[in-house]
Amino acid sequence: MKKTALLLSLSGALLSSAAQADTLLGLYLGADGWRTSVDGSFANTDQLQAFNFDDKTQTSYYLALEHPLPLIPNIRLQRNKLESSGSTLLDDNFSFNGTDFPNGTQVQNRADITSTDYVLYYEVLDNDLFSLDLGINGKYLDGSIAVSEVSVADGLAVQQDFSEWIPMLYGAVRVGLPLTGFDVFAQGSFISYDGSQLYDAQAGIAYSLLDNLAIDMKLKLGYRQVDLQLDDVDNIYTDLSFKGVFAGVEVHF
Repeated sequence: MKKTALLLSLSGALLSSAAQADTLLGLYLGADGWRTSVDGSFANTDQLQAFNFDDKTQTSYYLALEHPLPLIPNIRLQRNKLESSGSTLLDDNFSFNGTDFPNGTQVQNRADITSTDYVLYYEVLDNDLFSLDLGINGKYLDGSIAVSEVSVADGLAVQQDFSEWIPMLYGAVRVGLPLTGFDVFAQGSFISYDGSQLYDAQAGIAYSLLDNLAIDMKLKLGYRQVDLQLDDVDNIYTDLSFKGVFAGVEVHF
């Protein structure tokens, strides 16, 4: 009898959690196109050299799995490309990865970074009007920075690769606008430590294009900014900012 009562109690708790999450198991797939303006500087020391970067359309893909099991966090995986290149006339002598570029040299500069987020989070609140997620994000940065001389045939050229795991705090909030099909949202990750500071934040509005028992589909429009201030990561120092408007689609099964 006691075992039966315990089983019923656990079943009730699980059903209650499932009701709060509006689903027994939710799979979210999304993709964004993000038009960025890029500003920044980099070097092998904290004496950074400013470079020009062209505007660039970036891509972002994500997958999230939500469940009603207590204590076990939900998971979100996201992959982002952060890349841009440009042409810069050096206003000072610049040394990078053992190669010296004298003052007045015209160089082609390039940053090519892949950012992968591994987010574990809890749904603190979840209903049609308001939701709040809190968790941690293990961000893995893997990329390269290159500089090459463009005014001389077979001129100087150098590239330096780097990679780093970065733990970050994660939060997301959504507010539904009743009877409209729209909701507003904000989401971000942040960390500051040992001279490095990184944040990845976005906010926008979403519209429910489909909403039925089989599938939900939302269209999204918003603004996103990623700042990478790295302090001696594989001998790389950066102050790079990617920001601009994005548009995307999210499907919920």
